[in-house]
Amino acid sequence: MKKPLYEVNDFDYYLPEEYIAQKPANPRDSSRLMVLNRKKQNIEHKIFRDIIDYLKPGDLMVINNTKVIPARLYGQKTTGAKVEVLLLEKTHEDNTWKALVRPGSKLKKGAEIRFSDDLYAKIIEHNSDGSRIINFISDKDVWEEIEKIGNMPLPPYIKNQDVPKDRYQTEYAKIQGAVAAPTAGLHFTKELLEKIKNKGIEFAEVTLHVGLGTFRPVKVERIEEHEMHEEYYEVPENTVKKIKEYKKNNGRIISVGTTVVRTLETIALLPEQKAYMGTTDIFIYPPYEFKLIDALITNFHLPKSTLLMLVSSFGGYDFIMKAYKTAVEEKYRFFSFGDSMFIY
Repeated sequence: MKKPLYEVNDFDYYLPEEYIAQKPANPRDSSRLMVLNRKKQNIEHKIFRDIIDYLKPGDLMVINNTKVIPARLYGQKTTGAKVEVLLLEKTHEDNTWKALVRPGSKLKKGAEIRFSDDLYAKIIEHNSDGSRIINFISDKDVWEEIEKIGNMPLPPYIKNQDVPKDRYQTEYAKIQGAVAAPTAGLHFTKELLEKIKNKGIEFAEVTLHVGLGTFRPVKVERIEEHEMHEEYYEVPENTVKKIKEYKKNNGRIISVGTTVVRTLETIALLPEQKAYMGTTDIFIYPPYEFKLIDALITNFHLPKSTLLMLVSSFGGYDFIMKAYKTAVEEKYRFFSFGDSMFIY
């Protein structure tokens, strides 16, 4: 195991609460963009749509096509008491999910939660981590019923939970399974994506279903003791071919988000295959030698988070922490609906 150069507290920073973005930029590409040149160690302040000026033919942009599910459900116990259920991940059994149930301490195996006239669930297992395994039951299509009544699982630091569902999805989301958005992709409009393609930049897709653990702060003192959650990913054959081709021709692989970084750096550690699928718990922190990524688009992340550690690995610890300090001074908007950075 590699020895970290830094401790968890090294990834802490001061952030006034009013800088936490409470709603998405409108239009999407009007958010601010901090551009970081690693070689020159300089910082520029732009608008996100300006990113096209930093892209060139020969670049391959890799995006995460995961789609956020309406994972927050509100129901009632048989006593009439209200219950909140947050779906975490689907199990291998039909209509069965791992979920958080609040308050759930008194819900025993077999207990029922009613969500609507057409949908209820039974608790079938208690997990050691405090989560539950629940089985949905309906005379109708279970997933259609969940989509009718479910709410977007917005992070708790967003006080307005009534954000339109489509604003917590990327424009290219299509494979359902995430319980949190790959937020770097939220800045792209359809028009901007089209302009980028017309400039001669190609796109490739991966799928990584983002879990809630992505955003949790590291609570151990020693970085190497932190246990990463697992997330399901797929890298199709077409994407594998494109990455090989671009690497062979010295093209840049531009990762749209940390989820793409984690996916590509995972497959870089595996034996060569035509396509990849599985789960990853890769934890990237300094020092780390990146094998596939040449540039990164990412949001501003929570203090002491694994995401900030990953970005610091790519951009360089001192440079990234300087950038975060600058972002606070310049009143950038932070976290899921916040502004963005392009590191190259």
